[in-house]
Amino acid sequence: MSDVDPTPANARLLPDLASRALGGSVIYANDELFAERENLINPDPPRFSPRTFGHKGQIMDGWETRRRREPGSDHAIVRLGCAGIIRRIVVDTSFFTGNYPPEVSIHACGVEGYPDPAALASAEWTPVVARSAVAGDSPNEFAITAAERFTHVRLTILPDGGVARLRVHGEVLPDPRLLPATFDLAALESGATVIDASNRFYSSPNNLIMPGNPRSMGDGWETSRRRDDGNDWVVVALAGAGRIDLAELDTSYFVGNAPGWAALRDGADAVLLAKTALTPDTRHRFALAEEQAVEQVRLDIYPDGGLARLRLFGTLTTSARTALAERFLNHLPESQLLGVLVAAGVSSGEAQRLATSRAIATADLPEAARGQLTGIRGA
Repeated sequence: MSDVDPTPANARLLPDLASRALGGSVIYANDELFAERENLINPDPPRFSPRTFGHKGQIMDGWETRRRREPGSDHAIVRLGCAGIIRRIVVDTSFFTGNYPPEVSIHACGVEGYPDPAALASAEWTPVVARSAVAGDSPNEFAITAAERFTHVRLTILPDGGVARLRVHGEVLPDPRLLPATFDLAALESGATVIDASNRFYSSPNNLIMPGNPRSMGDGWETSRRRDDGNDWVVVALAGAGRIDLAELDTSYFVGNAPGWAALRDGADAVLLAKTALTPDTRHRFALAEEQAVEQVRLDIYPDGGLARLRLFGTLTTSARTALAERFLNHLPESQLLGVLVAAGVSSGEAQRLATSRAIATADLPEAARGQLTGIRGA
């Protein structure tokens, strides 16, 4: 997948890499006396019930620290559900009016594995949002220009206060070492992305390619009712060029508003799945006979309605897998890249040279390293 256009309008449509729905986690906060840190990554919009008090005061749907009586600041660390390139961050202070932080800053890092907060203290943290003023009861938006692939973000609030949600919009960039031979090429966590859709009225088409089974009708893609002779559609750029063996179209929870029919075509408008009747509240599976590699898929639904999930199981081509590995390596923060190369068998001197050049081609790596970093046996 090529880099997404990072313009603000486009970045708003990118998935929230920090969301609990993608597996994000708030692994540390130095203080959460008034409201729990986990609220930061709740995928639902923040809510407020006035004059709803608990033992510690008004119950707030966000992360809120106590009032500081000494110099300093508060911070929380979020492990992204999917590592990737961050394009936009929203520090949402909804319903925090007299208790929001006047300023924030945000740093990010890219590391191997699942380090605990103590280990992250020595990580290479990159500033992505300089110390900036924020408004209360507002979605404070920041465009991000850093090009590295990050795994964690650290939100600092100065000096204290409350934040309802932290949204980290970006492009998923998967680790090719962790991708099996056959997988869902349309999965968001594998690097697929929605590049266009006819209608986003009720919910985002990104829901189609989210991990896990749907939890409700609201956890899918639903369009408004059409009053013309057309139909709705969505285009998905796959994790890379590959051959699709199996398609799954899931209408779970869509009972009176499932599409009547659906079809699949590739980027060259070749038919992958002819127009086929769908049943409400059902996982449909179809074996596909297409032998050619596909980079994009267009899903047409007739005439409108809702779909919970789209799964396209298949295998990447060798060239696509190689391109993914090179993009992964060239976007890693330098300290992580050095560790990855050395662990794959590259000498420390050569790893340093490659990390400095920022133009790594897998063909230049030792054979054993190529196999590890691309996931291609005998590479």
